[in-house]
Amino acid sequence: MKLLTFLLVAFLTLQPSLGQKSPRVVAEDDETTIYIGNQPVLSYVHEETLPPAGVDPIYKRSAYIHPLYSPGGERLTRIQPTDHWHHYGIWNPWTRTHFGDYKVDFWNLAEKQGTVRFAEYLEKIELENQAGFSVRQEHIYYKKDGSEGVAMDEVWKITVKNLQGHAYMVDLHTTLSTDMETGITLEAYRYGGGLGYRGTEKWDPSNATVLTSEGKNWSEADASHARWVIVEGESSVEEGRSGILFMSHPDNQAHPEPMRMWPPDTNDGKENVFFEFCPIRHQEWVLEANKEYVLKYRMVVFDGTITAQTAEQYWNNFK
Repeated sequence: MKLLTFLLVAFLTLQPSLGQKSPRVVAEDDETTIYIGNQPVLSYVHEETLPPAGVDPIYKRSAYIHPLYSPGGERLTRIQPTDHWHHYGIWNPWTRTHFGDYKVDFWNLAEKQGTVRFAEYLEKIELENQAGFSVRQEHIYYKKDGSEGVAMDEVWKITVKNLQGHAYMVDLHTTLSTDMETGITLEAYRYGGGLGYRGTEKWDPSNATVLTSEGKNWSEADASHARWVIVEGESSVEEGRSGILFMSHPDNQAHPEPMRMWPPDTNDGKENVFFEFCPIRHQEWVLEANKEYVLKYRMVVFDGTITAQTAEQYWNNFK
């Protein structure tokens, strides 16, 4: 325990850029941004983002987090990469689902079966050294007659806490529900829901690494289970590296959660950091009508590096 305490204290002194400043929320029509002092740390996008000219507008999306920055200002997310126009920073649509006579893919927008949209802003949260907000977003399905329906309601609660300047902590709680009498089945598949992350285009196997709570590296992580995952790589901050510690709460479906982690040779080994906690990777999940289902995730966003021992301590504090 003394060793863990020493390692944690050492890590807490890595990055002074955010100091003792408290987070604050700025809500605008198109997005909500959380700042620590004058530095933005993340934005949640309300307004649908169109793809570039010449790309099918079916790829437009709202209801995602981007950008997410490291304490030193390094952007760690990306949206609309040319290899996967439907990837949006940090997001969590479900892929293979069915209810009644419908089979709907909310993830692969090119299938033209459904999407996820921002619906309404619910609350602004400002506490001591903690700030955030809640929003409601909808999983939309396209009906055969050309109209739309809402298959699932989803509430995102996002809060940020400053960790004395070296890093900050993001809690993302999602509450799913459906009012359809049939309920909805989230089919077992290698993609879907949970917490999806598309990393910065700077990272590839030559300058980035992955480590899971079970000791798996980037090549070994896909389809395995984990309580936490460190994704980190080269950046332009003073420390030279930045990253995110992703944590899954013990109460989550299928915990310790299975993952989808693109292997290092995906996209010829270039710009290919995609990670997802995927609770339906190995077993379907049936959501019954008029019940609420909660998934809780925590991210520690840092500059420098983080050890497995420190990651374990953070996860112990989360559970």
